[in-house]
Amino acid sequence: MVAQEAKPLRLFYVRHGETEWALSGKHTGKTDVPLTKNGEAGAQALQPLLGRYTFDHVLSSPRTRAYSTCVLAGYGDGVQIDPDLAEWDYGDYEGLRSAEIKNGRPDWSVFRDGCPNGESPDEMTARVDRVIARLSMLGGNIALFSHGHFGGALATRWLDLKMAEGEHFPLQPASLSILGPNPSHPDVRVLSMWNVLPHLVA
Repeated sequence: MVAQEAKPLRLFYVRHGETEWALSGKHTGKTDVPLTKNGEAGAQALQPLLGRYTFDHVLSSPRTRAYSTCVLAGYGDGVQIDPDLAEWDYGDYEGLRSAEIKNGRPDWSVFRDGCPNGESPDEMTARVDRVIARLSMLGGNIALFSHGHFGGALATRWLDLKMAEGEHFPLQPASLSILGPNPSHPDVRVLSMWNVLPHLVA
């Protein structure tokens, strides 16, 4: 029997909908903050955009805000909870805004400096690389429901960049991004689409 060639991996990355902490700019890692009403509406608005695609697998962060976004977007049935999709562990910076952190560390960047008693850039690099390696074994179209800084970290490592470059890949709540191969050069990974909000897509 001839072995079937694995499908090319394409990641459909959804940042969760709005929360009160996201709205105020608070770093939200392990704290389980629910979606706002606007966040719920944003998650539901993803349905027609995501409905254009067929997914081989659907995975979600264990945090309520990501899982709720997945359910409201129409993918609650069969979703797998993946602890590796959790947001960056902010440690001592949990619940703080960037401006508050920079009062003591003016040049601070989570992607370059990490967080005291939380995750370092090296630790996040290892976690994201582990996710990419595991999903590459699966192949196909995979929907991921996760978080803002994790998404920046994922884009960085997908493109084989240093974690410090993650600051160049911001994500809005309830946005869709696609990470896949270059159609003309399948061995080259690209960002096919980034930070697209449903209302901006005809």
